[in-house]
Amino acid sequence: MKRIILVLLNLGILWQIALSQNFDKSKLDDYFDALESNNKFMGSVAVSQNGEIIYSRSLGYSDFENKLKANNNTRYGIGSISKTFTTVLVLKGVEEKKIDLNQTIDKYFPTIENSNNITISDLLYHRSGIHDFTEDIDYLTWYTQPKTEQEMVAIIANRGSDFEPDSKSKYSNPNFILLSYILEKSYQKSYGELLEEHITIPIGLKNTSFGETVNNPNKKSKSYRFLETWNLAPETDSSIPMGAGGIVSTPTDLIKFSNALFSGQLLDSVSLNKMMTMKDNFGMGLFQFPFNQTVGYGHSGGIDGFTSIFSHFSDGNISYALMSNGTSYNNNDISISVLSAVYDKPYDIPLFSTIELQSEDLDQYLGIYSSAQLPMKITVTKNNNKLIAQATGQSSFPLEATEKDKFIFQLAGIVLEFNPSEKTMMLKQGGGQFLFTRD
Repeated sequence: MKRIILVLLNLGILWQIALSQNFDKSKLDDYFDALESNNKFMGSVAVSQNGEIIYSRSLGYSDFENKLKANNNTRYGIGSISKTFTTVLVLKGVEEKKIDLNQTIDKYFPTIENSNNITISDLLYHRSGIHDFTEDIDYLTWYTQPKTEQEMVAIIANRGSDFEPDSKSKYSNPNFILLSYILEKSYQKSYGELLEEHITIPIGLKNTSFGETVNNPNKKSKSYRFLETWNLAPETDSSIPMGAGGIVSTPTDLIKFSNALFSGQLLDSVSLNKMMTMKDNFGMGLFQFPFNQTVGYGHSGGIDGFTSIFSHFSDGNISYALMSNGTSYNNNDISISVLSAVYDKPYDIPLFSTIELQSEDLDQYLGIYSSAQLPMKITVTKNNNKLIAQATGQSSFPLEATEKDKFIFQLAGIVLEFNPSEKTMMLKQGGGQFLFTRD
């Protein structure tokens, strides 16, 4: 349910968009081979042109413990891409005059702060001001347990508001949880029933559903985090994210959904234009993904050990989807490489160079680090011969040593450079540098 933003790099405005169906698939296979052999990625990817699959690949295991290999029908948690599906359902409700975008939510949730000033449109655009409880430390203590609507609304109401409605945009999962309940109240049907009735059955999504657990007969894959080996991740109960993050799908199904959405099969042109209209870089259930001279529309997602991305590019009529049940590599970098291959642009097969350290070698880096530049602390610990970092209010993440005093977390593009003699640590991410000092 956490948000993972895909920002595809502009690789040169002078290049022309020249898509070829005859791109070098073997090189792209080599690229994924490198990720798989170095335990960087488990999951599936698919690309279509004009509605036809032109590339697909599955790597790793859907069930690592039992060595069940992933395939094209492996089902993954898609996390926040669920919000795109929920947006389609809401706008379908608008088309059917069951929902009014200008309706304030006090009709449904009077206990929520500012509910008399928050509209359904504000929820869709992340402009409600409702605080996102997934940012709070205590969330990790209860997210695996089922919750009723009443319990979830109470949790959301108790966390209050971060800003006045419609004054700015800030990503908030509760917006789409509430939209799920509004849909159920408007139609007197469950969210899962609405998903089937309006999306999965009409366009033939056979591997897409809501509320699935790994214990179901037609189960989704397990998800993992890598720490020396693949470790099973806890599973969020679907009653918590609802339409903010509770859908399960496959890359090929997601591509069918993408093609149906952008070809007008699911919504009329007015509704689709609303989805694609940006306010403070937020659309309704969509974000813009620039690549070269073109701009795609889609969403990214993450829940438990799952991560996902889908995007549609009108230039070349390309749809792209990636889903992972275990990754220690940056999905943005993977996406750039896949699209570069498809659009016949240069990209490199990664070379993974790390050094092995003994447990005692790590002792000099351990401690709690603070920065005058950022309002958080980073705690550095170890697990055997692996260094572990955890920022305030966030999950821990493993670090790989690439050279003396230098460690990386490739999934988030984080570099930590230590100076043990001065008791400092430099955090590098996204072009920024932030100095931390050990307490």
